[in-house]
Amino acid sequence: MTITQPDLSVFETLESEVRSYCRGWPTVFDRAQGSRMFDEDGHEYLDFFAGAGSLNYGHNNPVLKRALIDYLERDGIAHGLDMSTTAKRAFLESFQNIILRPRDLPYKVMFPGPTGTNAVESALKLARKVKGRESIVSFTNAFHGMSLGSLAVTGNAFKRAGAGIPLVHGTPMPFDNYLDGRTPDFIWFERLLEDQGSGLNQPAAVIVETVQGEGGINVARAEWLRKLADVCERWDMLLIVDDIQMGCGRTGAFFSFEEAGITPDIVTVSKSISGYGLPMSLCLFKPELDVWEPGEHNGTFRGNNPAFVTAAAALEAYWTDGSAMEKQTRARGEQVEQVLASIVEENRADIKEFRGRGLVWGIEFLDKDRASAVAKRAFELGLLIETSGPEGEVVKLLPALTITPEELDEGLRTLARAVRETA
Repeated sequence: MTITQPDLSVFETLESEVRSYCRGWPTVFDRAQGSRMFDEDGHEYLDFFAGAGSLNYGHNNPVLKRALIDYLERDGIAHGLDMSTTAKRAFLESFQNIILRPRDLPYKVMFPGPTGTNAVESALKLARKVKGRESIVSFTNAFHGMSLGSLAVTGNAFKRAGAGIPLVHGTPMPFDNYLDGRTPDFIWFERLLEDQGSGLNQPAAVIVETVQGEGGINVARAEWLRKLADVCERWDMLLIVDDIQMGCGRTGAFFSFEEAGITPDIVTVSKSISGYGLPMSLCLFKPELDVWEPGEHNGTFRGNNPAFVTAAAALEAYWTDGSAMEKQTRARGEQVEQVLASIVEENRADIKEFRGRGLVWGIEFLDKDRASAVAKRAFELGLLIETSGPEGEVVKLLPALTITPEELDEGLRTLARAVRETA
């Protein structure tokens, strides 16, 4: 693909140096539909990024777009704080009837603000309020957000350093297979809990991702998650599952923890819950944990009604028969797995391993700079992929759940070419 140098002057002179994704994709995007994006010069890109997991149903999904346009054209409420609105009622009823009741999940629903880190902050605050303790246990290579409370339970040193102050009241423990299977699960964690001389304050809660996306596509086994739930129950700690990126069907089932057969005390949801890329997040928790006083946790943009509209439309369109969506995602995942296995076979000297679940996959390279080179070459070939892992050593695949088998095959062939051409 021949790309003329775009005019980036206004971004480079006026926008902060903090910008990130645009550096890896130096073009000016103009429109998008489904799994494809187009820049202002008309160049086409196949999207294996999906808004960092915020676009599970693709760009400008026509079903969700129609619902949104109809709502806006009738002058539906756009901003409602936590007021009762028809849009919020429709979402809550759909979420209860389509998601919670069929799974026998008892959760109360809280709208903590527009982003994932808002949901995490509210979950941590609630856990501390319920248990009357400060300490939260997280896991190595975890990522839970960029605000101070979320950073305190995030593992990445670069991101933590940006806080500028000590990040306290969080204790990291080894994630599944962090020690390469050399020690029994949770032996260190439980030894600290039972030893009065360990220095570990009794935690209020444990927060975990079932698949660590930013951390490098580290997949927790169902058995490990069940053992974690058991540890939490025996030691009077709340279990928080951060399903912000891996929820809404990314791993197959609507919630990523369903496969393990556990019921977390608190669940955080964001990214694709609106379905359309509109800001929205949820904090879900068991009814007995609902000890909030009115207004004790709030936010101006916690009532994003256009997001409620597209969220309800997404649930109705894709999860009324959730088994069909889950089956399709697993089939697409098997398609990815087969191709990645062949890529690894062709590049055994360069690749450590590949791993994933559903439609989130990663390839870890032995040369930690190789993943960035592959992503750069993929962009030149018309494919959008990002990197993850503590040192950016993993190429991360996050296509829309609605991607066609043909589009998936096209993107995987482009990825294989990018790997070959950066060897």
